[in-house]
Amino acid sequence: MPESETISKTGLTRGGRPSKKAAEALDLRILSEATRLFAANGFAATSMEQVVSACGAGKDTIYRRYASKTALFQAVLDHLRRHAVERLEAATPAEGPPLDRLSSFARQLLSINLDPQLLALHRISYGELIVFGCAPKLATADDPILQRFTALVSAAQEAGDMAPGDAAFIADQLLYAIAVKPTLAAMLDPHAFRDEGQSTLYFQRAWQLFMQGASI
Repeated sequence: MPESETISKTGLTRGGRPSKKAAEALDLRILSEATRLFAANGFAATSMEQVVSACGAGKDTIYRRYASKTALFQAVLDHLRRHAVERLEAATPAEGPPLDRLSSFARQLLSINLDPQLLALHRISYGELIVFGCAPKLATADDPILQRFTALVSAAQEAGDMAPGDAAFIADQLLYAIAVKPTLAAMLDPHAFRDEGQSTLYFQRAWQLFMQGASI
């Protein structure tokens, strides 16, 4: 690195630009504070000025990264999704019976969906943002979580633990079976599925029914 680009103790290069590490730390701080404010206040009641004040960054700094409040909110959701993928991978055993790995992944996904902060942001996505013409999008085939889910279903099929069929379709149906009902219930009723035992019991029953089928 040229002398003019040497990093100072302030996190800036001598050329006046923030170092990569300092820029990443600032990005994380902006997203963390924006997440907290959106979850606590909602979309309409959160202003860019509040985010500026909370994270201690200049207004120009925020707007260079996010041109609008909607863009910032979308960045918050993208950040949480990346974090969710990391949590899912960490909770899923790298080795072991494919069906056990699929079950671990599915159970962790339910826990993530029931996270209070994430639920608050989901309420905003499916409530306030529709008013602003920014309706949320459903997960598509290129969604990293659904891709991982599909890969685990395929592995269970190859091991003979699940019936053959379209792995992507099966993964999509399993996602709805174990996660969508509790998530919607918790979005509508803050007291629903707050108890870990309740969500565990729901998962066990939904998993068993999905694996066995409803036919006699």
